[in-house]
Amino acid sequence: MDFPKNIFNSHPKEDGDFFLGIKKILGFKPKNLKYYKKAFLHRSLNQRDENGNPMNYERLEFLGDSMLGTIISKHLYNEVPNGDEGYLTKMRSKVVSREHLNELGKGLKLIDFVESRIPKSHFGENIHGNVFEALVGAIYLDRGYPYCERFIKKRVIEPYVDIEQLEGRVISYKSLVIEWCQKKKKTFNYNVYEDTGNDSLKHFAVKLSIGDNVVAKARATSKKKAEERASKRAFFALQDKMAK
Repeated sequence: MDFPKNIFNSHPKEDGDFFLGIKKILGFKPKNLKYYKKAFLHRSLNQRDENGNPMNYERLEFLGDSMLGTIISKHLYNEVPNGDEGYLTKMRSKVVSREHLNELGKGLKLIDFVESRIPKSHFGENIHGNVFEALVGAIYLDRGYPYCERFIKKRVIEPYVDIEQLEGRVISYKSLVIEWCQKKKKTFNYNVYEDTGNDSLKHFAVKLSIGDNVVAKARATSKKKAEERASKRAFFALQDKMAK
């Protein structure tokens, strides 16, 4: 008697849910699950392979970052034939910005697959983008460039890469504020101080002063994030003046 084939014939039973979850995200069947499993191993597990090499997603993250940049570059090169190197580089940076990659990883709920000794609630925002890049790296090793390009087109280019919208997208509000201050010859200062408050994680608070006036305040789990948030608030508070 012939039995219908299913994934459990070729994958251990404990891999079934993982296989189905990854397949749903990819839009095609993975061939070798080991790459995808590695894409979600956090370094806190301290796992090593038979040769003593670290087993975590960081090397796949490196590979995925390169593949993502290459495929986005190819798309922009074809779509914007009149764009010079500086323009294309700037547009690519907007697509592969850390903030955007974090949004992509979060939207796919990739953190649900992460294996770690650290509670997921303690991870920073970048974990979402990191594992997204690691997943891209796993796709490349498992199915090669065509499938990697197919995934990025489906998950990144088609839903998010609109040239006109990208042109108006801001990567760094801090850079905009600093450029405006320098252009208008205004002094500015980011006063950063630790602010733990009632939170379990350490926070930093920022006061952004332009001239003698404090124009914005913000807090976050890192100085960089707090400065960017304060800059964004300052930008919207001063956008009429900054547009002149």
